[in-house]
Amino acid sequence: MKRIKDENKILIMLAFFSISIGLWGNFRQLWLQDNNFPVTQISNIISIGTFISVIGIALIGKYVTLNKLKKTLTSILTIKFINMLALYFLNGTNKTELIKLAIMIDIVMEYIIITSIYPLITTIVKSDTIYSKRKLTEYLFRDIGILFGGIFIGKSVAGILVNYNICLIISNVFLLISIFTMLNIKINKTEEKHSVKNSMVKYILKSKIMSLYLLDMFVGKTAMSTALGLKMLTLTNYFAFSDSIATNYLLIVGLIADGIGILALKYLTPKNDYLTITIKFGIRFIWYVVVFISNNLIITLIAITWSLLISTAYENICDGVYINRVENNYQLSFANIRYIIRFLGEAIGVFFCGIMYEIGLKYMLGLSAIFMIFQIGLAYYLIHLRRVENTQNEKEP
Repeated sequence: MKRIKDENKILIMLAFFSISIGLWGNFRQLWLQDNNFPVTQISNIISIGTFISVIGIALIGKYVTLNKLKKTLTSILTIKFINMLALYFLNGTNKTELIKLAIMIDIVMEYIIITSIYPLITTIVKSDTIYSKRKLTEYLFRDIGILFGGIFIGKSVAGILVNYNICLIISNVFLLISIFTMLNIKINKTEEKHSVKNSMVKYILKSKIMSLYLLDMFVGKTAMSTALGLKMLTLTNYFAFSDSIATNYLLIVGLIADGIGILALKYLTPKNDYLTITIKFGIRFIWYVVVFISNNLIITLIAITWSLLISTAYENICDGVYINRVENNYQLSFANIRYIIRFLGEAIGVFFCGIMYEIGLKYMLGLSAIFMIFQIGLAYYLIHLRRVENTQNEKEP
């Protein structure tokens, strides 16, 4: 039997982890609501958990080297596994503070793992397509997790009613498989540079392109989370979708987005950057403005569908071109900085989403549109800077 390459083992581990996230993460908001948490409190729990993950990622970046990353991730996966078991037994109890703590731990562990997968892959292989493979693996198998949830939620299987808590425990089984897969991965030893982290910060500050890229990502994640930070609650409460319909809707949208992502990866290159940004951000901005003016639920659903489709599908192209500028020795440090900024934006966005949710759906998308004005301007300017840089490089002997 042919030996599985270690880079593929990481992708297999990510696949099982993503199924777990798709199955449980999709119902986490509804699980909290089922345990009598109001929407504003749910958004605050998610926002605080996301903010704490920023601190966790910063600590990983400061104290964990690439050579120690596999061991660290295995420990974090194990903590998440034990924590999810605790959540299973906390369901239906009045231990509110323990539930809050466990959900926050769950979010923190999840985000640290997502942050560190790509740097772990780069200890084995680095190519122009490996980042896209990593993202497509994550999205595709997350959708499979959503599929499982959509098929079985609310149904009786072998005499057991599949509710949110059953989805949680099944999700934990996939998480356990990902732990065993991680244990069988061998990474290559990487020459460590003690000054990498400080050098990375200096590099970012000196590079106008990288600094603006991170700023653009922060604004973009704030905008996206303001509109869609509570999407399951939005679908089930505002649109009166059943749990099954909501998950099937997200599944269909996700699968179509995966297909668009594959096509976009093949046909949309950096030469088509302006078109890519217009499709990803410009059209979404227009939809949000129309939603705010019309306050129509059908138009709102179309706008949300477009956002979920395009944002997922085009992330591979828009981010990969910047991430691949970074050398191997800087990948872990840069990934940490990048995700700290991303999750900080998400934490702020979810907080705004919770406030706007109580006021009205159109205000969630309206506030998001305001953030998008800055996001789109920065995105177009970044393309301009990269093209100027490429022109200068071509002129040099």
